Amino acid sequence: MTHRVTNFNPGPATLPLSVLEKTRDELIDFEGTGMSLLEHSHRGAAYAAVHEEAKSLLKELLGIPDDYHVLFMGGGATTQFALVPMNLLDGGSGDYAVTGTWGKKALGEAKVLGGGRVAFDANADGKGFTRVPKQEELDLDPKARYLHITTNNTVAGSQYHYVPKSDAPLVADMSSDILSRPVDVSKFGLIYAGAQKNLGPAGVTIVIIKDSLVGEGNKAIPSIFRYRTIVDGDSLQNTAPTFPIYMVRNVLQWVKANGGAAGMQKRNDAKGALLYGAIDGNADFYRCPIERESRSLMNVVFRLPSEDLEKKFIAEAAKNELIGVKGHRSVGGIRCSIYNAMEPASIEKLVAFMKDFAAKNG
Repeated sequence: MTHRVTNFNPGPATLPLSVLEKTRDELIDFEGTGMSLLEHSHRGAAYAAVHEEAKSLLKELLGIPDDYHVLFMGGGATTQFALVPMNLLDGGSGDYAVTGTWGKKALGEAKVLGGGRVAFDANADGKGFTRVPKQEELDLDPKARYLHITTNNTVAGSQYHYVPKSDAPLVADMSSDILSRPVDVSKFGLIYAGAQKNLGPAGVTIVIIKDSLVGEGNKAIPSIFRYRTIVDGDSLQNTAPTFPIYMVRNVLQWVKANGGAAGMQKRNDAKGALLYGAIDGNADFYRCPIERESRSLMNVVFRLPSEDLEKKFIAEAAKNELIGVKGHRSVGGIRCSIYNAMEPASIEKLVAFMKDFAAKNG
């Protein structure tokens, strides 16, 4: 049997075993072509079918309206921090709800371009990013070109459980929770997501953009940075990251076979309830710093009574093949990333370890 550890890494993250097996089986000879997909031209018929199926599955699974475009881009979500204001500011300003590390970085890129404004800062009191804002807490500029949010905060462990309202187009970094639950895409002007958490491997970023925003895009930037160029080229204006897109296609097939977005939500709700239940059920030993209504179902963070115990927890977890539970270096503690592909049985194994560890060290 294949040896597999339980992988709680935040990204690149665990992938469904059946997807990896399918990829392995097709690696050398893709669909009888005598070539690996790694070797196929991005403009050839074999890859074109994969490209179209990946787009079609995303549209189906997310219910993307007809007046939106699905793009595949390189550079990760970090590149989108710059491309969003480059394309959409056009001399104006964008509002940013800063709820974690990545939202702060996105705001920084907008400020470089002269148009980033803070609509909310979860760390304004200096106590850390422990929550997302309520709608009434958003200080929105009526002249803003857009409102930018990070729907799930991979480092901090917080998540929006509602869609903020704004007169300006809503722009969302969904890198760590895209397709983890149903979402009304029509409420957003632009969605972007690095694939390496819920959709596939590192190397490709998904962009979903409303046609009206493409039409309004800034033309005073190099063409390769314009969303219009990517739309017109069907993400093939230069060599696309073909193999990561193929992997995304395979993961999307798995999502569809497992109930789609609704199936993922049911799966993730159950996993989250089990893990947070273990934390709250032993509150004298484990503590989640995130406000309850903002807790993430993708990246569960918690602390132990001391940093020494946290180091011991991480080391003993690794011995039990529970890998990647160390919190981000900027915040410390424990972080367990439980994206779509994380099996419920793996959460049961983690919870059993947590109970045993607390009993021996509490």
